[in-house]
Amino acid sequence: MGLPRFGRPIDGKSSPNLYVANCGPAVGLSFNTIATVFSTFGEVIGVYAADESGTRVIVSYVEESSAQAALKALNKRPCPDLAGRFLHIQYSIVQPPKQVLTNDSIPVSLAAKDLNIPGLYLWPEFITSAEEEELLASVDDMPWKTLAKRRVQHYGYEFIYEVNEYPSGVGLSPHIDTHSAFDGLIFSLSLAGPCIMEFRRYTDGAWLQKPDLDADSKEENSDCGSNFVRRAIYLPPRSMLLFSGEARYAWHHYIPHHKVDLVKDNVIKRGSRRVSFTLRKVREGPCKCEFPQYCDSQS
Repeated sequence: MGLPRFGRPIDGKSSPNLYVANCGPAVGLSFNTIATVFSTFGEVIGVYAADESGTRVIVSYVEESSAQAALKALNKRPCPDLAGRFLHIQYSIVQPPKQVLTNDSIPVSLAAKDLNIPGLYLWPEFITSAEEEELLASVDDMPWKTLAKRRVQHYGYEFIYEVNEYPSGVGLSPHIDTHSAFDGLIFSLSLAGPCIMEFRRYTDGAWLQKPDLDADSKEENSDCGSNFVRRAIYLPPRSMLLFSGEARYAWHHYIPHHKVDLVKDNVIKRGSRRVSFTLRKVREGPCKCEFPQYCDSQS
């Protein structure tokens, strides 16, 4: 059911667990390599990712004295056996397990047809693992533009995010892609890591006054809020999602800011990264859709 959760001990007390910064897969150090080096001070239970950065780990010992010895020997010093990395170490403690399903969560579907949202389609395994690796290598060879919470690349027309900027501390807020800017079909190809995408259909006019809520907002544990209907779907790596018709024009969509998700009683940990290829066609002329209440061309 997932890895242990760690936090800082109260009053700086020692523990058998160490938080080690500047050390991890993102800097070329595998968990096995880290475990081997730290095991010279005592029996290691395991090495875990401290967060999603790939540069910080938790090293757990059987004995507290082993952690004390490792901290004394390695803290704030370069470690020759770990590529000369200058390590920053402090004690860490195991926290009580946190309830994965919070009061903002709703059941997550695996198939688009189960959501009952007209115009929404999902194709798992739309590309092969080899094609995924090729696409990721291609984008990593190109420059990224850094936004407040994520990085983007543009191909063809450049989207000006100043007209749809997300406030600090908010993830991918509920939104509908601008009607007047893009045509009726929008494709999204998910690579590298999985995620949950939520959809909301607001009552007429309610979305105009709605706050930009992130995944930690206090909402009803239901698929129906006070002024909107909610649906959620699991997007596995290499899957293609199509927005068309009502799904494209009338349903807000967003990605909750979770580190783990509960999908059919299985805990799914978010990957260290997720890359989404979003394919849109620039609209020529005003939008004439059947949802004028959401349409900037008709309102």
